[in-house]
Amino acid sequence: MAKKGARETVKMKSSESDECYWTQKNKRNTTGRMELKKFDKKLKKHVMFKEAK
Repeated sequence: MAKKGARETVKMKSSESDECYWTQKNKRNTTGRMELKKFDKKLKKHVMFKEAK
């Protein structure tokens, strides 16, 4: 069985296109919304991805 913990799956949405990533975060350590610079496949460059709900 899987452990119950502080991890939750979140959707990261690109700030410049409609590209999305799915990732996990620890909601105890990271209480705010995440922002990561990741590669956007449609634009073929690195852009900011923000956590979407």
